[in-house]
Amino acid sequence: MMPPRTTDLPENVVNAILMRLPLRDAVRTSILSKKWRYNWCRLPQLTLDDKLWKTTDNFPSPSIKFASIMYNILTLHCGPVTKFTLSMSELKKYPQIRSLIYFLSRNGIEHLVLQFSEWNRYKLPPSFFMYSQLRHLTLQNCLICPPPAFKGFDMLISLELCYVSISSKSLESLISCSPFLENLELKISDTVNHIQIKAPILRSFDFSGCIKLISLNNVPLLAKLSLLYGESFEESEKCDLDKFFQSHHALEHLHLEYGSVQFLVAEVPRRLSVSLIHLKRLCVFLDGLDDLSCALCLLRSSPYLQDLDVKVSMDESDDEADDISTSFSDVTLNHVRTVKVKGITGTKLDMQLIKLLLAKSPMLVRMLIEPDLYWVNKEKGAEILAQLSTFSAGIA
Repeated sequence: MMPPRTTDLPENVVNAILMRLPLRDAVRTSILSKKWRYNWCRLPQLTLDDKLWKTTDNFPSPSIKFASIMYNILTLHCGPVTKFTLSMSELKKYPQIRSLIYFLSRNGIEHLVLQFSEWNRYKLPPSFFMYSQLRHLTLQNCLICPPPAFKGFDMLISLELCYVSISSKSLESLISCSPFLENLELKISDTVNHIQIKAPILRSFDFSGCIKLISLNNVPLLAKLSLLYGESFEESEKCDLDKFFQSHHALEHLHLEYGSVQFLVAEVPRRLSVSLIHLKRLCVFLDGLDDLSCALCLLRSSPYLQDLDVKVSMDESDDEADDISTSFSDVTLNHVRTVKVKGITGTKLDMQLIKLLLAKSPMLVRMLIEPDLYWVNKEKGAEILAQLSTFSAGIA
């Protein structure tokens, strides 16, 4: 039996092939036959990145080449475009963008990624806010100024905003007016005073940036929370640790990066009043004994924790290292199976922490220890390894 010719392939198979190719190569399939000449023009998913308009000489310029590509897409493409990715991090001028955004608003876009240069944030035009079928949205280096009549994206499931300029009020409105929002990621470079997040079916929230206060209101289903605070975290308003987690007892994954522990530490109880019975994975950054106190509180309050990831940056005195044994006296990690400790430099505090984690984890299957290679040379690494080999697991 003869294999089918390329001209006999069903349209869905042709589309599947073309969508797995870079757009440049998909367009080049036009030379295969007359039947293939305009197949790329019906693709429902398009990805354009900086590789398409990079030039090896001075002519044409990247902006001119980009404008030519945009013109061909706008004039030749037919049918819906459900997913569109545009990455322009290396361009400083954006010709045809307004026409492109208007084109997408009329073609059933559901998944949109727009990434602009950090040197020239692009102000989204009014037609952008007409995307009624949008489900997944990623914006980078944009100016977002919704018109007064904007009522949100009714179908939005995931939202990722990276280094965008948007007022707190507009951001809060965008989130609260997206009733199906499940995944939210915010990377904010500008210092923001306060953000209130109201999202009744939000499952995942990932924040990094500078802010004085985050209020997570009405997020009863939140299962994954990741916080990383920038350089201004010392100016942040402190949260009451116990009150904060009373509203987030459904958490399954908790990631507290640099600065986020200080944000939570207004007052640290020995354990939370409500146990985090669903928490399976905890990642925490330790930059001192205050951070350690917060981490211990969370460990005491997470009876079914399975995975523990610790980043250390502690250079405390030997006397303080002796004190943490007492702090661990009522910590039990009976369900922990994997532990990762990163950033150790071989201090007495580092080694004591590792020894206690081993001793308190009777079901431990795997422990990964990564030294800080900036401070630990080969000789110091051998010394740390020799000391670790004397530790025993599961002995309280």
